[in-house]
Amino acid sequence: MKLGETRAEHASGYRPREYWTDVAQGGASADATGFAPVLHPDAPAWFNRLIDDLQYRAVRRALVLADVPAGSCILDVGCGTGRWIRRYQRMGLRPTGVDATPSMLRLALERGTSTPVAAGEAQRLPFPAGQFDCVSDITVVQHIPTQLQSQALDEMVRVLKRGGRLILMELIRGQAPHIFPRTARGWIEQITLRGPKLLGWFGQEYLLLDRLFVRAAQMIAPGNGSGAPSDGGSQAPVSRRSPIARRAYWAVRHLTAPFSGWIDPAVERACPGSVATHGVFVFQK
Repeated sequence: MKLGETRAEHASGYRPREYWTDVAQGGASADATGFAPVLHPDAPAWFNRLIDDLQYRAVRRALVLADVPAGSCILDVGCGTGRWIRRYQRMGLRPTGVDATPSMLRLALERGTSTPVAAGEAQRLPFPAGQFDCVSDITVVQHIPTQLQSQALDEMVRVLKRGGRLILMELIRGQAPHIFPRTARGWIEQITLRGPKLLGWFGQEYLLLDRLFVRAAQMIAPGNGSGAPSDGGSQAPVSRRSPIARRAYWAVRHLTAPFSGWIDPAVERACPGSVATHGVFVFQK
């Protein structure tokens, strides 16, 4: 084992700090928004804008469900390139960001983040207990090896004020070397065991037609796109066989993904939340 490497990281071969440093450096010039390093580094810019828009809708809905008033102090754990803390500020909240990857924080500052940011791991948040009115975790704990997730969740609950809200958006299906999802029930149990009560949850990112196409692409070319969730979710395979195959793949997804996003509200009404790729959970301490 390397110095500072946990047993979970050694066993899986996935080292979060190294992985996200490489992602930040590789996506630094991908787009001005900073979406690529925190969404899908190998995807076209239009696809990341679509995924970000779907997530933004879900976060606004979660904030309404959480009933977070203007002026509240909110901590964004794993703030990455700062997309959420910039938005929280525009919403009238008082955000702070924390991320374990200095390269991500540099990108956040380069993209106009003016709110406080700090370097720190989710498992060891550099804040006193009971400091924040709300804590948000947008697709962060899913990237922490399962054996270490409990430490991160403990810390998020610790820094919340009594009565504060915790917002989680995490994967509930799929698997890959760098993602460690739980079922919706699993995420809920992990938090409620720590004391907070569930105020509500909903599915996020169904994209059913697009997922069917991705699944078909995986079956036709199973060697493509290592690192993609096995369920054919949005982190889908990108063909490595030829530039032509890659262009064809994304040309089809340029039809299936936007259409799937457009019908997602209807799909949500017709399907249980467990059909979605992510769950959005709101808790009160």
